[in-house]
Amino acid sequence: MNFASDNWAGASPRIIKALARGADGIAPAYGNDDLTREVKARLAALFGREVGVLFAATGSAANSLALSALSPSYGAIYAYEEAHIVGDEAGAPEFFTRGARLVPIAGSDGKLTPAGLAAALARGSGSGAAIPKPAALSITQATESGTVYRRSEILALTEIAASRSLNVHMDGARFANAFAFLHQAEGITPADITWKAGVDALSFGLTKNGALMAEAVILFEPEKAAEIEWLRKRSGHVVSKAWPIAAQFLAMLEGDHWLELARHANAMAAGLSQGLVAAGHRLGYETEANEVFAVLPKAVIARLREAGARLYEWPTFGVAVDRRPGPDADLVRLVTSFATKAEEVERFVRLAG
Repeated sequence: MNFASDNWAGASPRIIKALARGADGIAPAYGNDDLTREVKARLAALFGREVGVLFAATGSAANSLALSALSPSYGAIYAYEEAHIVGDEAGAPEFFTRGARLVPIAGSDGKLTPAGLAAALARGSGSGAAIPKPAALSITQATESGTVYRRSEILALTEIAASRSLNVHMDGARFANAFAFLHQAEGITPADITWKAGVDALSFGLTKNGALMAEAVILFEPEKAAEIEWLRKRSGHVVSKAWPIAAQFLAMLEGDHWLELARHANAMAAGLSQGLVAAGHRLGYETEANEVFAVLPKAVIARLREAGARLYEWPTFGVAVDRRPGPDADLVRLVTSFATKAEEVERFVRLAG
């Protein structure tokens, strides 16, 4: 019963087969191979426009490289206070941007709110060059709390960003899970929640969704890709053999395999969430992607661990007061993946009951 992280899961068999096929041959280095060119064409088709594509091996590198294209060194980058770029990347975005400042903003249910963003921008209004120049907004989709921004919510934020000439970045480490949820609920396309909604750059992650190491910076103004090629090289993130990342992207995009895997992970999370609620437990956040935040008695958590369950207790800072655990309980994060089995979910729910 592994619910510790989707990073713990292995890889989709299609990914392994694609890598095995690609390894049997010769390909030009540094992204000049046929697979990389095909991925760029496929991504342009997926998003419905020409895009700049830069591969990266990690999500932190993808986020930081994207933000370096959107903010100058003297800029301010606004993000939710518990966003990955704020709390889990050791200042990498500030390092890659050569000094831009991350400005954390409070929100609700893991998301930024228009009021919160507007207030943060108003605080520095009229200060001129005395403070970092407002430069970029970063949105996490799906959020660190397992919630998903609806298109209307993205538009409300990007309209404010546009009014202050802010570029917009989307951290899409779990973009597949967010899109799978929104596509089912609203019938939207990838374009609808990215560039058509005012997003300038997307960190498109596949690693959490069944790939090994496959991330990409998608720039909706392709010319910006050229601006960060030197930084990518200088920071050591140019992969000489680009084809393994390209092969993984192709395997994911063919037949919408990336959505198939994300839908499975989301379905397992929904089953886990519903089962725990039916057993009398509460949720810290609504379950919308592949993360479940449940309030469980400490005795139940101990019983689950003794039975082999892997999970993490989680901070309650962002949880609404009426949803927080009492003294004898804890908030736990449970993450499902493409590899999660229904039997694992059923056993966990049964032991938690």
